[in-house]
Amino acid sequence: MRVPGFARLYAGLLLGRMGGSMVFVALVLFVLQRYHSPQLAGATAFMAALPGIVVSPVAGALLDRYGRARLVVLDYVLAATTLGLIAALSLMHALPAPVLLAIVAVASLTNPLSWAGARSLFPILAPRHLWERANGLDSSGHVIATLIASPLAGTLVAVVGGEWALAATGVVYIAAAAIMVRLSDPPRKVAVTGSVLRNSWLGLRYMMRNPSLRGLALTLSTYNIGNGIIAIAVPVLVLGRFHSNPATVGLLWGAMGGAGLASALIAGRFSSEGRERQLIVGAILIGTLATAILPLASSLAIVLAAITLLGLATGPFDIGLFTLRQRRTDPAWFGRAFAVSMSLNSLGNPIGSALAGSLIAISINVALWAAAIACLAAAVLPLLTIPAGDGTAAARALSGTEARSRPGS
Repeated sequence: MRVPGFARLYAGLLLGRMGGSMVFVALVLFVLQRYHSPQLAGATAFMAALPGIVVSPVAGALLDRYGRARLVVLDYVLAATTLGLIAALSLMHALPAPVLLAIVAVASLTNPLSWAGARSLFPILAPRHLWERANGLDSSGHVIATLIASPLAGTLVAVVGGEWALAATGVVYIAAAAIMVRLSDPPRKVAVTGSVLRNSWLGLRYMMRNPSLRGLALTLSTYNIGNGIIAIAVPVLVLGRFHSNPATVGLLWGAMGGAGLASALIAGRFSSEGRERQLIVGAILIGTLATAILPLASSLAIVLAAITLLGLATGPFDIGLFTLRQRRTDPAWFGRAFAVSMSLNSLGNPIGSALAGSLIAISINVALWAAAIACLAAAVLPLLTIPAGDGTAAARALSGTEARSRPGS
């Protein structure tokens, strides 16, 4: 936290993630509360993610060319605006489902700017020997946000309604933007030339030709199919089978965040070099076990135990993922490679959320077992697709090849 600029980055990112955690809970509960449709909840989660994934190569090129902090601010401001619009239209009874889907799709377009922009600043601001600790803080920031914001969002939905919960989330995003707007971007060591579209293509090609980033994308996209299903299925399980309320859903996600905070801070104190794949595989196996408990749950206490176990897997998983990606990506490509990598990694979330509605229509247990199967399939992929070696030299060689292909380089 004594590294210049790091505390401001962390504070802005923490508030931004609190906004994201509140949206994660409030938007699904809002749709279930207002439209009473798990299928529409899944479609909303799908449209809130997919457009951003599609445009992520362009977002990465913009980050490397124009700087990161100001573009993170842009995403936070747009998020606040669209959440306020959804809340206002709903209160006026002027929010048919197609309009809701259109608004969340527009908001999604700038998501990669904050996902990749803030995270790519971590290895730039923090010296290399502090990467594990910086990544521990990065992961803990996510789980702190989940710990605080998820129960808050669930409680707001239960007490004042989904519209006011979404409006409150917009205020959190405005606060995050106010902090990030004063963060100075570090000077770029390598000038990016050529058109934005060409650099978007080069960033996509760099990511796809980097074996480690490609393996992470296959692993994470598969694992996140399970997470996407869980995001819809757990609220339906809690509200339907156990006849509880939205506040309980928020508290469950908060418990997951608390467990993740502890595991992230512990895992971040140890060097992960050479052990990243093992951390990822071990965490996925724990997550698979936790997911497999959910369809067997006969009480909220068992659901709480499963969600807490899922949270415990978060810390080692994030440390392995973040550090491996940083070590095996050339710094000149952080913006472009991180934007594409993170978006492809999260591709499974909208797919899982879209599938969840149809699976829940069959049976909530069918949906939860499908999530467990997706998680189990992801556990074998790191060992098959991610090279055991460092890969730094190969990444730099690839970077040099790409650089020579850029106009003006």
